[in-house]
Amino acid sequence: MYRVFEALDELVAIVEEARSVPMTASCVVPRGDVLDLLDDVRDALPAELDDAQDVLDHRDKLIGDARAQADKTVADADAEARETLDNARADADRMLADAKAQADRMVQEARAHADDLLRDAQAEADDTIADAKEQYESVTARAQAEADRMIEAGKASYERSVADGEAEQARLVSQTEVVQAAHAESARVIDAAHAESDRLRSECDEYVDSKLAEFEDVLGTTLRSVGRGRQQLRTGAGVPDYTEAERRSERRR
Repeated sequence: MYRVFEALDELVAIVEEARSVPMTASCVVPRGDVLDLLDDVRDALPAELDDAQDVLDHRDKLIGDARAQADKTVADADAEARETLDNARADADRMLADAKAQADRMVQEARAHADDLLRDAQAEADDTIADAKEQYESVTARAQAEADRMIEAGKASYERSVADGEAEQARLVSQTEVVQAAHAESARVIDAAHAESDRLRSECDEYVDSKLAEFEDVLGTTLRSVGRGRQQLRTGAGVPDYTEAERRSERRR
């Protein structure tokens, strides 16, 4: 940047010291010297100007890549969530079917066992009554009591078997909580994908903003320097003031 100011000072000196055109405010300056100084100014401009343009050119590409990555992440999360949910539903349906089949089988076995007990009790009662007609009243009472006891035992066993089957069915049905866990996991994966997308977009915006801020500072400094140079050129047109020209010459030295 120092060379820019130096070249501008030399341009001002050339204009101030140039020979005036009679009857006009114009002057005659050496074209070659002026062009060489302008080339020096252009070469001395900071390279950050090109870097800033590169940042602007790559900004859309960075944003597009971030969006594509975010869309892919969300799509993968959706596919994984659907697969997890389908598997959970299939497992829950299979476990529910197994529980129902097991409960039905246990109920059938309990009923068959109760029927067997009832048949055995009835047969034993009939045999006892046939073999002890002389002691009909006493034997019949004992046989009836035994039959009643066995019937109650069969009923109790049947009720216990049914209760156990219903408890097992309720326990297996509770496994459907896997479906709820699958829903929660899919929601977490999707939220994480959205958060990652927002983070990438924010980092890209911050990077571009910082580069633009640096470019703005450099460009502002350059524009102020050029503006001062133009102002000096405009105020120095025509025959320069000797005192002002002498002061500028002293400052350059």
